[in-house]
Amino acid sequence: MRPRRGEDLVAAGGDLAPATLLAAYERGLFPMGLGGDGHGPVGWWSPDPRGVLLPGRAHVSRSLRRALRAFEVRVDTAFDEVVAGCADPSRPGAWITGEVAAAYGRLHRLGWAHSVEVWSGGQLAGGLYGVAIGGLFAAESKFHRVRDASKAAVVALVDLLLADGVPGRLVDVQWRTEHLATLGVEEVGRPLYHRLLGAALALPEPAVFAARPDPVHSYDGG
Repeated sequence: MRPRRGEDLVAAGGDLAPATLLAAYERGLFPMGLGGDGHGPVGWWSPDPRGVLLPGRAHVSRSLRRALRAFEVRVDTAFDEVVAGCADPSRPGAWITGEVAAAYGRLHRLGWAHSVEVWSGGQLAGGLYGVAIGGLFAAESKFHRVRDASKAAVVALVDLLLADGVPGRLVDVQWRTEHLATLGVEEVGRPLYHRLLGAALALPEPAVFAARPDPVHSYDGG
């Protein structure tokens, strides 16, 4: 389970409709159930300090870069399977409920939520999913079935965000962990996070995420 603290909780209640989720991310909030297993009323969280990855400052070791070359990276070809992998109840600290999975599935079908997948031998080896708004990628969870596959997914995400040379994009990982720190994740205070967030939201999305089936305001009501 992520290292949640009471002071990181901003509000409780509400729904997981697409409009609600997008409005929350634009304000620096994200949802997670108040129960220890992710169940219970939804909580809206804003950690201070916040874990972020600035793509230009990511740490990619030579061994990890070699491992990445052994995988095939795909985007948005197995979103539901990635979410299911992240939600596996046998994983320590599993918190993704069926309601959460369905909510992000709706966001995916509307073109806002995306998966970065790592494949090996035609099988899904690991991946991550999150929400892209402008230059923000709010990473929700990652998983692996093959060693280094989740780290490879993070590196692949960074490469996608840097590919067109637009500076200032932001990966929000919510909380810094020692595992994520090896990839360059750092902690910033809430005021700086909101400045980074505001700047990122004003940027264009990477082309790989930008295609959206509906206009920006067509998601009301889920």
